[in-house]
Amino acid sequence: MSHLPSACPAPGSLSAPPNRQVRGRTRFSGGTGETGIAQERLPADRCWGCEPHRLPAVSVIHREGASVSTAQYPARARVAAWAVHILTMSGLVWASLAMLTTINPHREYTWMWVWLLVALVVDGVDGTLARRARVSEIIPWFDGGIVDIVVDYLTWTFIPAVFMYVALPMGPRPVAGLLMALVLSSSMFCYANKQWKSTDYYFVGFPAAWNIVALMFYVLQTPAVFNIIVTLIFVVLTLVPTHYAHPARVKRFRALNIGAVAVWFLATCWLVAVYPYRPLSLVVVLIVSGGWFLLAGVLRSIRGAETTASAA
Repeated sequence: MSHLPSACPAPGSLSAPPNRQVRGRTRFSGGTGETGIAQERLPADRCWGCEPHRLPAVSVIHREGASVSTAQYPARARVAAWAVHILTMSGLVWASLAMLTTINPHREYTWMWVWLLVALVVDGVDGTLARRARVSEIIPWFDGGIVDIVVDYLTWTFIPAVFMYVALPMGPRPVAGLLMALVLSSSMFCYANKQWKSTDYYFVGFPAAWNIVALMFYVLQTPAVFNIIVTLIFVVLTLVPTHYAHPARVKRFRALNIGAVAVWFLATCWLVAVYPYRPLSLVVVLIVSGGWFLLAGVLRSIRGAETTASAA
């Protein structure tokens, strides 16, 4: 007697679904999101239409007449996996708070940067926690990587683009609106790019880090002409295979890169805290540390990839 529910077709009658690319990827991971898997091959004998597979409580896969339930994992493991998913989804809360602050008529933009910073911290740790908690194995039906990439688009691109439109000198309103549309649409060539990182972990093309661009415009209080030109340059660079160093994963100049990012981060936080004042010493530190980080990417574009041995 078959062990399959009556609603399930026989395993042999199921056609193989296409491979599904795991699209979610955090900027601080290896580029594969919470799962840590570059590509997921879905089994041909998985039943896609039966009721057990539509129920989130227990994920059941029918394989060769046997039912395998993820309820076999202890409650503590399932709770830990869901806790990681909730942590990732909290990015939507921080994004919402940042967006509300952006459109608030009181123009309290310091709080917007605070919420975006919280979202950045969550983005930096949830991928590691997800791999430790084995969330893709314990809760296979819920793809936290998709949530991660949605949060990334909101906090790295969408909210900064809106901020640039409503709060920064970006020219006449029609020009500012056109630039916002260019930022949002060109960024898709980063988020939808399957080859967005090189083998030695450099970002290929400008990685849609518009929160960094908007932050620099804000603390340096640059004029409209400068902002327009720089925005257009980065829109184009999103489509050009230039390189930008990952602060933690790139081997070449790793210590210097991490140090430059740390110095840049501290200087930026200080400038946000004392805005609109711009102490010259902080501005110099900001430009030098940020400039080195850009230079590291330029050197990679000129010199080419590291050897396999040194990049390992």
